[in-house]
Amino acid sequence: MEKSRPLWDNPLQFVFACISYAVGLGNVWRFPYLCQMYGGGGFLIPYLVMLIAEGMPLLYLELAVGQRMRQGSIGAWKIISPYLCGVGVASVVVSFFLSMYYNVINAWAFWYLFHSFQDPLPWATCPLNSNRTGYEEECEKTSSTQYFWYRQTLNISPSLEASGSVQWEQALCLTLAWLVVYLCILRGTASTGKVVYVTASLPYCVLIIYLIRGLTLHGAVNGLVYMFTPKLEQLLNPKTWISAATQIFFSLGLGFGSLIAFASYNEPSNNCERHAIIVSLINSTTSIFASIVTFSIYGFKATFNYESCINKVILLLLNAFDLEEGSLTADNLNEMKDYLMATYPQEYAQLAPQIKNCSLEAELDTAVQGTGLAFIVYSEAIKNMEVPQLYSVLYFFMLLMLGIGSMLGNTAAILTPLTDSKVIASRFPKEVISGVVCFINCIIGLIFTMEAGNYWFDIFNDYAATLSLLLIVLVETIAVCYIYGIRRGSW
Repeated sequence: MEKSRPLWDNPLQFVFACISYAVGLGNVWRFPYLCQMYGGGGFLIPYLVMLIAEGMPLLYLELAVGQRMRQGSIGAWKIISPYLCGVGVASVVVSFFLSMYYNVINAWAFWYLFHSFQDPLPWATCPLNSNRTGYEEECEKTSSTQYFWYRQTLNISPSLEASGSVQWEQALCLTLAWLVVYLCILRGTASTGKVVYVTASLPYCVLIIYLIRGLTLHGAVNGLVYMFTPKLEQLLNPKTWISAATQIFFSLGLGFGSLIAFASYNEPSNNCERHAIIVSLINSTTSIFASIVTFSIYGFKATFNYESCINKVILLLLNAFDLEEGSLTADNLNEMKDYLMATYPQEYAQLAPQIKNCSLEAELDTAVQGTGLAFIVYSEAIKNMEVPQLYSVLYFFMLLMLGIGSMLGNTAAILTPLTDSKVIASRFPKEVISGVVCFINCIIGLIFTMEAGNYWFDIFNDYAATLSLLLIVLVETIAVCYIYGIRRGSW
């Protein structure tokens, strides 16, 4: 007798699984960057248009295919047509590539989380040089947060060719990340269904705490005003609309086969249309919510850097021209600079190279995304907060939950077609299949813990799952509309 297919305990568990998968690191570090680049609040117009025109229909399509066929990506498309089996295989391959490098982000989050319990935080100040007579020169030229990221975390090599050796601390963190993922997927929906309650809900608790703290930070308003001030001229830029469509596409996780896998464990009578709308709306709302948090902290960081720059210039001028304490302030700085330039032209000309042009707008215009935002900009802001250890632990724990939640979907896209295969499932139990997949990914993933690992990470991130996903979803749409028939049966 054929074994019955496992099911989610209830529809809410399925929704939580989809939210945990869809709401990921891109909501925190990609969407705010796009707002910053393409018109601030004006970017919401093409984003919402693409959500309705592209995101919801494609999400509904994948959930409907998985729920109706009750198979993973390979089996579902094979039922529609044997010639479409390759679409499912392509989804599995892309998900495998993604899993290889994506979990290294969780390894970095573990690394930062472990270091968050130190007082002071290790990225708060530059380390002393070997002679203990001053700070490391490389650190002084950049910043303590950049030094900790590039030198103490990645120990990055000068180029891709200089691969270097495996960093054993990062390798251990990667092994731990894969062990956590394995324990979460060990028993399929029975274990994943319990974990998603945590990975889907805890990030919102941390974001709410950060929102409350962020809004009380000095300069937070500057960041929020910058975000919500629309630059409507950007609507005429085709890149704005392309970026909005791309963000919706990748944020929902379309084409990987994860949504098909999750939906295959639903009851056939489940209302997947309603769930598609709920998941897509929650995902997009989270992106906007995370942007408010990010820009409040970004405003604090920009204001802090701007005021630090002003204070350094004031101190420099006070000492150079022996001015009275309090005679030079941020309000009269420009007038005093003009006065000093006219009164002491030679002395001022010699000092000019050391006088920085301080601009709040320039600080806010500095666009950062990806690991730069997650591990450098946020770390820079956290170190200047009161009780930085607390906010550091909360932040990197949130990153970990977001990363693990996405990994549950990525691994489901690989494992569901394998466990659906009678040839494989009849020979190996689910625990062994899951273990082998995690072990292979972990071993290959060690390449990203080498000194040149960050270069490989950028290559995979830029090319492993981009054009291939667009092609997969295009074929999926054509297959459902013209091969299976969009009106055939009830979706």
